[in-house]
Amino acid sequence: MVKTEEDLLKYEKDLYKKNITLIAGVDEVGRGPLVGPVVASAVILPVNYKLNGLTDSKKLSEKKRNEFYKIIMHDAISIGIGIISPKKIDEINIYEASKLAMYEAISNLDIKPEHVLIDAMKLNLEMPSTSIIHGDSLSLSIAAASVIAKVTRDEMMYELHKKYPNYHFDKHKGYPTKLHLECLEKYGPLDNYRFTYKPVRDLIEKGEKENDKQIV
Repeated sequence: MVKTEEDLLKYEKDLYKKNITLIAGVDEVGRGPLVGPVVASAVILPVNYKLNGLTDSKKLSEKKRNEFYKIIMHDAISIGIGIISPKKIDEINIYEASKLAMYEAISNLDIKPEHVLIDAMKLNLEMPSTSIIHGDSLSLSIAAASVIAKVTRDEMMYELHKKYPNYHFDKHKGYPTKLHLECLEKYGPLDNYRFTYKPVRDLIEKGEKENDKQIV
């Protein structure tokens, strides 16, 4: 069943009743890709904001996401972005990096939220927060954050594609699709890759074994 705008404001409306209006929705994208950063966004929307069709960015077409991105960037009270590099992901693992990206996004808001709605993750914040499983489909604020984070990260992948067109980052956005794995096998990992991720790690280990054989 498709959620209505009223359904998607349920969590926000519960807070409005308590006279809490500066509500930040927080979400991240990019846990699964083999390359590039994990990106989080925090978005504070106006009270009783309406944007027909807005939902979890994964359920939207790229065209629709881009349309919503422009509208949200214009309408939001405040937007913060958090970007954690592949190197940092390799150092602390993707779960911790995702949390770090969310903390960074919240701290980059230019207005301090009174309450934070978070997609699934539990964060230790100075202000009250609510973690919502599948929050990007249940809260308009989190849905807005998911769109901002997704489009921001996709744009980074398009820029990477311009530098390395052979890898087709414009098509797979760094996710381990058949095309991407073929490119990785053929050209090898770039510095932007996450070297602790299995397909990348396996390829490096394979190369090391082949080098050892040649030396012997």
